[in-house]
Amino acid sequence: MVVPVAGYFKRIREICDQYGVISGARIMIGIGVTTATAGLVVGTITLTGVGLVMAEFVEFISGGYVLLMLIFTAILSLILGMGLPTTANYIVVSSLMAPVIVTVGAQNGLIVPLIAVHMFVFYFGILADDTPPVALAAFAAAAISGGDPIKTGLQGFYYDIRTAILPFLFIFNTELLMIGIESVVQLLVTIITAIMAMMLFAAGTQGYFLVKSKLWESLVLIMIAFTLFRPGYWMDQIHPSLISMPGSQIYDIAGKMPADAQIRVHVIGEDLEGRVVDRTVMLPMGKVVPVKDRLMEAGLELREEDGKIIVDNVVFGSTAERQQIDFDFEIAGIQVKVDRPPKQLFYIPALVMFGLIFYLQRRRRPGADQSGPSPATAKA
Repeated sequence: MVVPVAGYFKRIREICDQYGVISGARIMIGIGVTTATAGLVVGTITLTGVGLVMAEFVEFISGGYVLLMLIFTAILSLILGMGLPTTANYIVVSSLMAPVIVTVGAQNGLIVPLIAVHMFVFYFGILADDTPPVALAAFAAAAISGGDPIKTGLQGFYYDIRTAILPFLFIFNTELLMIGIESVVQLLVTIITAIMAMMLFAAGTQGYFLVKSKLWESLVLIMIAFTLFRPGYWMDQIHPSLISMPGSQIYDIAGKMPADAQIRVHVIGEDLEGRVVDRTVMLPMGKVVPVKDRLMEAGLELREEDGKIIVDNVVFGSTAERQQIDFDFEIAGIQVKVDRPPKQLFYIPALVMFGLIFYLQRRRRPGADQSGPSPATAKA
């Protein structure tokens, strides 16, 4: 009896094709090789300690300025992302550069959600696809168009670099990532102002709105876009959002915080290698219970010594341990939010300036009546 083996294999192949098993397996081969390669890169850098060197390098060269730190991190993300496909790109930049922002930023008072940090480094990692001299996307586009790959990469980089402001806004205005949105009205305001800001930023950088813009008009449009993107910057210049309280008041402040709140703690100490640690961290307070229990839930046992609050013990596996707080660290201060006017008030002067630019450029449009009524109309 002859068994139709070929028919069985053909039927199995048809079933696999129907449910995408074969195409899925082919795709996963590429992803598996990419992930393995990226793992080799990340593992090598982790084992050799280059990641720590990157953090120290960025901290040293930025001199403690948060904006410079972000710029240097963006440049390193561009370099690391060159020549890597998307999956490997994300693995490498998120593993190597995201901790740089978290570590160095915390030492200088910049604490942002981790998703915003990942969006920042991944954006610049992907931007490496059309950044010469590697620019894989530019080489692919040049192969199709028949153009010069370097010139294609430079032109693409010139167009894309205008959007490089967006990742910085992810860091300083997390509402653009839908973080901290508390109502439908706030969501709608965030969406509308973000769309307006993107359009005005494009108009300002291209030098054209309703008509060709004058230099001062382009600068004003960019300033309006910045205000709509990050109104909190101007409010911070007038009224800081945080005030620093002595570390000795940690019990009073932590005891009055609502459930599931987070306390911002400034710690100073030395790590096991003798390096000075000076950073600000966020610790969860959990449920409303006695204050020492709340701090214990965050992972801290404290003692008072010569008027200072010292870390006596760090609970294993706690948030405090993950934030790299160690024994004998001093609680140097507590940063507390203060009540201040809503930052959205700065939308008003921004919209007034936008109305002025709109009026001036509308008058300059071809066919606009700038000379008043015609002689015939005046005679009538």
